[in-house]
Amino acid sequence: MTDIDDAAGSDTSRPGRAATITDVARLAGVAASTVSRALSNPARVNAVTRQRIEEAAVELAYVPSSQARSLASGRTGTVALLVPDIANPFYFDLIRGSQRQLRAAGYTQLLVDTEESREVEADTLEIMRKSADGVILAASRLDEEQLVAAAARQPLVTVNRDLPAVPSVLIDTPTGVRQALTHLHSLGHRRIAYVAGPTGSWSSARRWEALEDAAAELDVDLTFLGPWAPNAAAGATAADSVASRRVTACIVFNDLLAIGMLKRLAQRGIRVPEDLSIVGTDDIFGSDFCHPPLTTVSAPIEEAGRVAVTMLLSRLSQSGTPRLRTVLPTYLRTRESSGPAPEPADEMDAP
Repeated sequence: MTDIDDAAGSDTSRPGRAATITDVARLAGVAASTVSRALSNPARVNAVTRQRIEEAAVELAYVPSSQARSLASGRTGTVALLVPDIANPFYFDLIRGSQRQLRAAGYTQLLVDTEESREVEADTLEIMRKSADGVILAASRLDEEQLVAAAARQPLVTVNRDLPAVPSVLIDTPTGVRQALTHLHSLGHRRIAYVAGPTGSWSSARRWEALEDAAAELDVDLTFLGPWAPNAAAGATAADSVASRRVTACIVFNDLLAIGMLKRLAQRGIRVPEDLSIVGTDDIFGSDFCHPPLTTVSAPIEEAGRVAVTMLLSRLSQSGTPRLRTVLPTYLRTRESSGPAPEPADEMDAP
């Protein structure tokens, strides 16, 4: 096996000198050969040691020689990350997590915005068969048959799609929205709406299924509203739809949509949470800056990016038994947008 980087020149005192594999080994307290295996063949190094090495590599801004690796393996040294909407803050942390993990392993990340389009996603995957060593698909819009076929053609890991034959990282938002429904129920809400995401969204469908089950257990009158685009602009029409229903609370597909709803509800003079409680999903940057700050299901988005890269690199190394499924937990973060259910109008108007 050829090391990723030359161990020579480990004098870190020279200003401006790039870190070497020896520098990483010294900081991590392991042999240079162990660093090489951890970064080029992650499955051959135990998880604790690998994490220590990856953290040392990031701290030293170590970049392995992609040219040497490409010559030895015939690979490009790049991994493509496909996201449906690069402007959605949900994907910021996913991009950051995957990029940091890839950089530590000596890979370059290619970022592609598929514009919520199944056709663009499928075309891009075909191009990436020659342009990238592997692909990470976030919230794929492809159908099951397309995804299984794509995974058979190229190394691929999905985020938030669950198919038996396709490696996947799942953020457990169904459990999170169940927590949200229980939270609202504890505040006295019995008529609750689910404000759904876009048509074809696997995540939105799974959340609705979880809410249906929880509503039956809690005896909650649950209403499905939507679908809507997962952005703030769609929040106005979503808010109008919710306002036309006899509900006292709603759980929204994502925070962007919920934030757009808050703005429209304020324009209509509907107070949150006094008249209507709102719970979002994802806990994106800015969800605590809106008015009122948003109660939301918090998700380990950056960790999902790191785990997806680790799973993909294990497949690329073709050693051991790569994981096919990793589930990451979520939890409810309560803020000011959820509160006690308003009293029924007939009780409020009684003398």
